[in-house]
Amino acid sequence: MSRIGKAPIAIPAGVEVTVDANNVVTVKNKSNVLTQAVNPCIEVKVEDGHVHVSPKLEDGAQMTKQQHAMHGLYRALIHNMVVGLSEGYRKELELVGVGYRANSTGQVLELNLGYSHAIYIKLPAEVKVETKSERNKNPLIILSSDDKQLLGQVCAKIRSLRKPEPYKGKGIKFVGEVIRRKSGKSASAK
Repeated sequence: MSRIGKAPIAIPAGVEVTVDANNVVTVKNKSNVLTQAVNPCIEVKVEDGHVHVSPKLEDGAQMTKQQHAMHGLYRALIHNMVVGLSEGYRKELELVGVGYRANSTGQVLELNLGYSHAIYIKLPAEVKVETKSERNKNPLIILSSDDKQLLGQVCAKIRSLRKPEPYKGKGIKFVGEVIRRKSGKSASAK
């Protein structure tokens, strides 16, 4: 059994979890709804304010490799939905480089990353964006959402536009991320 999969998920106040006959888990709060289809080899039960995820086993049968892999996966996905609707997720990206700027207008993010043109990204409605630009500090892009998976995809897409490089550290990086730096040509000349 998966150690992660065995742990029950506590349902906080204000969040409702239901499982329908097609094995689709629906997590709701007063403003948002998230759904996740679960593989038929995994069983999801809601009991006493907790969600329990377990593999469907025949009498005396062993867990298959697929069930073992999916047990922890679906528990983690359901847990992320419950936490997202009760607390929410937030990521901060930092633009490191001379002249790098970010502006947001509604759901459109405008980035100036040293290219000859500005880059415009239309963000999904579920992701909220905010930009901060302070004097003598790197510009910040603050993204928040209830859906952890979607938030991670949006952050990866933005970061892929200008990944941090190892020589000067320029690019888009997460706040607190440590970039392994390399010394330039002068160190390798000897």
